Amino acid sequence: MDASNYTYPPPLAGYEDAPPLPDSRAEDGKSFLNPQTGVLSSAYEKFPEPLDNGRRGGFDIHIYHHPSNPDQSTHAKHLWQRIRREFPELRIYTFFDRPVGPHPVAMFEVNLFTPAQFGAFIPWLAIYRGPLSVLIHPNTVEPGVDHAETELRNHTQRAIWMGERIPLDTGLFKRFIKARDAAAAGEGESKS
Repeated sequence: MDASNYTYPPPLAGYEDAPPLPDSRAEDGKSFLNPQTGVLSSAYEKFPEPLDNGRRGGFDIHIYHHPSNPDQSTHAKHLWQRIRREFPELRIYTFFDRPVGPHPVAMFEVNLFTPAQFGAFIPWLAIYRGPLSVLIHPNTVEPGVDHAETELRNHTQRAIWMGERIPLDTGLFKRFIKARDAAAAGEGESKS
């Protein structure tokens, strides 16, 4: 995925007129002392735009297992059960024993709706995922951007991985984009 194909929000937006950061070091002698404002970032309470703060949730977590590997399958099934018991407030989907959508191996999915859920679940999963690979991808709402293009970017350029990265079948998204482009080209020709 060529990152130069995308635009990004400017990291210093809103801080353009801020005073220079101090060079002072913290007690450990390594980290910097940061200017305190007395106000926490709003990102502690709400996902920043364009992340979805609505019904879909800000992040999907796909936890993969190879059904032909009995140790992985057992661990994945036990993990699925544990997540349902320990995190009942999360949306937890079917335990699949086959590929689904762009996911080339079996998996199950968990949705996260708040930064607090992300902050609790992701560190927990880092410990309990065991031998399983995990895709963490955002769900974004981007008016004026094609849904398939957004999904392709969210599953690739914006993705976060735990464990071994599993190549996704992004052809699904690309076929939707190609069909949309072909339909748009056909409409343009019929109006000529």
